[in-house]
Amino acid sequence: MRRFPTLLAMTAGLLLTACSNQGASDAGEKTSQLAGRVDAGAIDYEIQTVADGLDHPWSLAFLPDGNMLVTERKGKLLLVGADGTKRTIRDFNDNGDFADVHHGDGIQAGLFDVVLHPDFAANRLVYVSFAGKVGDGKNTLFLMRFRYDAGELTNGEQLFAASPARIQGNHYGARFIFLPDGTLLMPVGDAFHYREKAQELDNHFGKIVRLNDDGSVPADNPFVGREGALPEIWSYGHRNPQGIILAQDGRVLENEHGPAGGDEINHINRGANYGWPTVTYALDYSGGRVSPFEALEGTEQSLVHFTPSIAPSGFAQYGGEAFPDWKGDLFLSALALRHVRHVSMNADGSLGEQSELFGELDVRFRDVRSGPDGYLYLLTEEPESGSRILRVAPKGSGAEKQRAK
Repeated sequence: MRRFPTLLAMTAGLLLTACSNQGASDAGEKTSQLAGRVDAGAIDYEIQTVADGLDHPWSLAFLPDGNMLVTERKGKLLLVGADGTKRTIRDFNDNGDFADVHHGDGIQAGLFDVVLHPDFAANRLVYVSFAGKVGDGKNTLFLMRFRYDAGELTNGEQLFAASPARIQGNHYGARFIFLPDGTLLMPVGDAFHYREKAQELDNHFGKIVRLNDDGSVPADNPFVGREGALPEIWSYGHRNPQGIILAQDGRVLENEHGPAGGDEINHINRGANYGWPTVTYALDYSGGRVSPFEALEGTEQSLVHFTPSIAPSGFAQYGGEAFPDWKGDLFLSALALRHVRHVSMNADGSLGEQSELFGELDVRFRDVRSGPDGYLYLLTEEPESGSRILRVAPKGSGAEKQRAK
């Protein structure tokens, strides 16, 4: 956390940051790193196509039997076999007694994350987030829970709906993870036009919420009982989080979009304020600074920021054995710069060197996952239902398998 000891120091910081966007101001220690395009990484790999013909895939979950659950943003949840076969097991455009998915051209709304309960082998529970219609032209972020049996979803329950609803179709957040205590964390985006509300605790815009696995509110959430604050809130001051992981060292790490700059990787802490839009390195789409402040007392610094923006989407920490040099490192799929950003993890938990991977494919990458087989998996976002699930394996490990074209 950065602190300004006096009003004079704050004024000096304002002048400095108004003149430069090259990292932190001189009013405190530099804790973030400016990083736009970086060199391509050198690694001996091959890329294999697992499945193709997908329509805007957004997330995937590995099932114990080797199959995958894959969401398509336009509303379909697919069962994808290890052999690449695809079958729709639920269409959220016809969601029964629950809200139908909200999606459309030129907006980011749709069907989002799919995550298995940590005790899936015993309880068969699957969780799904999506932008859903609520009437009067409005929509909001929903979280639902289902039971998965023999390739079918049953017993649907709505666990959470972000408040308030909005008419906008952008900045939902929507990825989520389970913690070791059985609770889950889900970011909610700032809805684009309501970014100032990310600093207010009476709404879910620009927040990360923490819920029990049945959707109830944990009694130890930081704002439980505070007047004017929503009890689900775990942290605030976020813009549009696109990835969240539980790291191997127990930290919760999150990435989020800035506008034209100021994308971030953050270490998420209970009750913390991550500054948006008051404190940010971000450049707005006009090219100007969003805020003159890069740091203020009471706000957290990012572990690293990316200016210009790489538009991070998915987020993974590699945990396999196939690529020993990647063990424990972070991977961010990038939309705007069409690569996967590799960020090395140092022994002390700090973030180290960066490199770009898979740019030779010249596609947008929507998600990246460390697979249970030790390989890295990618979801591409390509036009005309041409998106793919790709597997990254050591070169020569699967010559018989179809390779990406």
